[in-house]
Amino acid sequence: MSSRILVMSGLRWVVPALVVFGVSVQGPALRGATDQAQAAAAQAAPAPAARPAPTRQPLFFSEAWKQTPQGGEHPADNSALNNAHLELKLYGAHKVCHSPEENVKPPCIQISGTGRPNEAPVNLWTGLAQGPIAATLRDRNNYVDMRGWAKIRWITRANGFHALRPVVKLADGTAWVAERAEANPNDFVETEFTLSDLRWLRLDLDRVITINAGRGIPYYDQWQKPDLSRVDEIGFADLIPGSGHGAGGWVNLAKFEVYGAPVKR
Repeated sequence: MSSRILVMSGLRWVVPALVVFGVSVQGPALRGATDQAQAAAAQAAPAPAARPAPTRQPLFFSEAWKQTPQGGEHPADNSALNNAHLELKLYGAHKVCHSPEENVKPPCIQISGTGRPNEAPVNLWTGLAQGPIAATLRDRNNYVDMRGWAKIRWITRANGFHALRPVVKLADGTAWVAERAEANPNDFVETEFTLSDLRWLRLDLDRVITINAGRGIPYYDQWQKPDLSRVDEIGFADLIPGSGHGAGGWVNLAKFEVYGAPVKR
């Protein structure tokens, strides 16, 4: 075998060996340099901003309703409010009253209760309305941010298959009714809940009925999570017509408190 052939044959093995050796030597060095560069870049980069811890919201308003000196039932209006910063808004079938016993003038949402010890607290009562109704309160100077841990605390009672469902009207004019149904059939009960974890449907406030989400939308996709950062009005809806006086069907809302951050109008 010629010397040229021997040299070429040897090179076939030596060159790959040298390449492998170079990679094996340089690999750890390159990896070490890369790791160092990445560590230096991480130290130089600004730390991500800390996410603010959730905070419990202050009392935005409280309303326990005002009874007249004469007592008894009478139509609800702004004179029934203790809080001068609030306005009472009524929607739906509050203009045609159902009362077989007497001739009651609208609005058909009544102030009821005495507030005396061992008697019913002063409250809004829906039994005379001939269709679904909604009642909301509006602060004259502020919207309210109901995101996060903002909440409602209220004292309620329901009769028959009726229930109080939370309602909000937003700064953009849209209204929403929540899936939560407060239905305490025996006596007045105090409950509280946050709004941010509820699911909502669009509400036609004039008729107090839910709005069609549109053809082709599955029923499980019609639920929404509206932006609760600027709530204009907040209250409840009773989606079933009242049955008049006596046991049958209606709801009562006594003390009503909203906890949230005020947002200037």
